[in-house]
Amino acid sequence: MIDWALVARTLPEYWVGLRVSLLLLFVSCATAFLVSIPLAMARVSRHAWLSWPVWAFTYVVRGTPLLVQLFMVYFGLAQFEVVRESAAWPMLRSAWFCAWLTFAINSTAYTTEIFAGALKNTPNGELEAARSLGLSATQVYRRILWPGALRRALPQYGNEVVMMMHATAIASTVTLVELTRVARDVYYNYLAPVEAFGVVATFYFALTYAMVGAFKLVEKRYLRHLAPRETGPAAGRPT
Repeated sequence: MIDWALVARTLPEYWVGLRVSLLLLFVSCATAFLVSIPLAMARVSRHAWLSWPVWAFTYVVRGTPLLVQLFMVYFGLAQFEVVRESAAWPMLRSAWFCAWLTFAINSTAYTTEIFAGALKNTPNGELEAARSLGLSATQVYRRILWPGALRRALPQYGNEVVMMMHATAIASTVTLVELTRVARDVYYNYLAPVEAFGVVATFYFALTYAMVGAFKLVEKRYLRHLAPRETGPAAGRPT
């Protein structure tokens, strides 16, 4: 039987862990979003000296597990004396900073490829129309390329944010007290695996459902022009 009294008693701890998980998710995804915009532009550049370094970065990051990256940043960098004696050491010794840095780098790699793919899929007709109007390269990106690319990238970007939310569970491996760490503590303290991990599973399910629903609403709003149109007599029927 489920000990509902234990669940109720430990809920405040889960709420604290939830705030940590959501804050880590927000700052990581916000950083990745901002950094990915110029990187995606470099990724689709015709100049190899711009596109190849970005390709190498995204290839390496996407080709290694996030947990390994987190361990390399939090535990690995501390092995170098030059790092410990640098001005960055007060930040690099912080679990919060290392988790944010690792998650932001990982999400940047995936988001850059998502945005770059969306930029490459811009219809040629839109670019030709922009050139015929005499728009500068900056104006083409600001008025034509990015508005359309961000719309097309919405489904994939939504998946990336949800995956990053799930990935915050590994932040507990570097002592960050987020949702999964709270569940582990509850399990160790009370030896109640169903109550501990059942509650955290419910939290993650609710977060996933809410995020997917939010992105679906955004997609419905901004990708309305891509929806199949009705044909036949019903198409003109007033609603």
